[in-house]
Amino acid sequence: MAMVIDDAFEDDLYSSSTTTITTDEGPACAWNHGGSPVVDWNSLSSERHEFQDLIESMMDDGTEFELARVGHETCNSVSTDTMVVDEETQGEDSKGLRLVHLLMAAAGANKSRELALVILVRLKELVSPSDGTNMGRVAAYFNEALQGLLEGSASGRGHGKHLITNRLYHHRDDHHHADMLAAFQLLQDMSPFVKFGHFTANQAILEAVSNDSRIHIVDYDVMEGIQWASLMQALVSRKDGPPNPHLRITALSRSGSGRRSIGTILETSRRLVAFAASIGQPFSFHQCRLDSDETFRPAGLKIVRGEAFIINCMLHSPHFSHRAPDSVASFLSGAKTLSPRLVTLVEEEIGPIGDGGFVGRFMDSLHHYSAVYDSLEAGFPMQNRARALVERVFLGPRIAGSLARMYRGGGEEESRSWAEELGNNRLVLGWKSRRLLSASIWTCPDND
Repeated sequence: MAMVIDDAFEDDLYSSSTTTITTDEGPACAWNHGGSPVVDWNSLSSERHEFQDLIESMMDDGTEFELARVGHETCNSVSTDTMVVDEETQGEDSKGLRLVHLLMAAAGANKSRELALVILVRLKELVSPSDGTNMGRVAAYFNEALQGLLEGSASGRGHGKHLITNRLYHHRDDHHHADMLAAFQLLQDMSPFVKFGHFTANQAILEAVSNDSRIHIVDYDVMEGIQWASLMQALVSRKDGPPNPHLRITALSRSGSGRRSIGTILETSRRLVAFAASIGQPFSFHQCRLDSDETFRPAGLKIVRGEAFIINCMLHSPHFSHRAPDSVASFLSGAKTLSPRLVTLVEEEIGPIGDGGFVGRFMDSLHHYSAVYDSLEAGFPMQNRARALVERVFLGPRIAGSLARMYRGGGEEESRSWAEELGNNRLVLGWKSRRLLSASIWTCPDND
């Protein structure tokens, strides 16, 4: 994985300072972190070394290095096997390019439903979501998503994500809970997506509350609470500051019937309370109900004087549900009125929209998810069944939802314009030339 630095700038909503972190690997590892000294990898969970090693191994691009080394050592005797491998690679590249062209043609023909469906039927014969190359599996999911949208449009039922009725495209909330947990664990093992966001946010929080005896964190999307188990471990093991500070987590709950329902948040609460008790961490858990349209009301929070108040917002990672831009904006705007000491924001990187319309957004999304698939294969090159579970539970529904928002107009573009308001002072996790995830740390001007 490559870490890309954006230039620092000042924003009128929040302000942020920078410190550059370097390692022996050179400038490829340098990154900006809001108001932070050199990151202490030892301050987090027991998996910290695996996380660091994983990032470094991906930055070294070990797979390509191994292929290059083998080629150099055998240059004196070119074998038939080598020629066969080269031919297979060229064949895969040629097929991948053909799939991209077919997808582009289908997206471009979306106004002519019959033509687009003919292209998609042909494409379906060439790909499978559970077998073949990365490009083939990505193309299968894009093919099914686009076909579902076109068929839904023809039936007059609109363009929402629930119209994608193919069995491949159940919403992630519909998957069995055991599959969800298994896929989440596999995603953590395959890629630094999850740990990248948790580590960056938790490290900033630890530094901001080093001398506080009471900490209150409001979490926009608590999920299974894995991030806070890691933070608790860091709090009980730190040597500086008040011993055993009290940690209070307030999770935002939604009125919908999805997996972020109150029932699921209660399960997360029970797990976190039990974990805190097992390690001796003083802890309490609360909920704050969003409006029916997922608007955040600051008055719904219970603020206690003397607490270090933190806002945490994790957005649109592969394992997260999509949240409407208006809901996110209401949360961050409401956070400003409460003058938190720190705002931690981790979000999916969306490419430039430009004037390409639906086709341009479609191709950018295809590029994005192709990079995600490639990065997962680098993490687990031989584990096809494991990758297939992650793709089916998380990535398939994300692709379907993303295309549905594009198809009905402006969904991804709205999110992009909102993100630009936050500025460029952030740490970005990317795969080769493609940015995938970014993290930024913000403080209110009054707290500087």
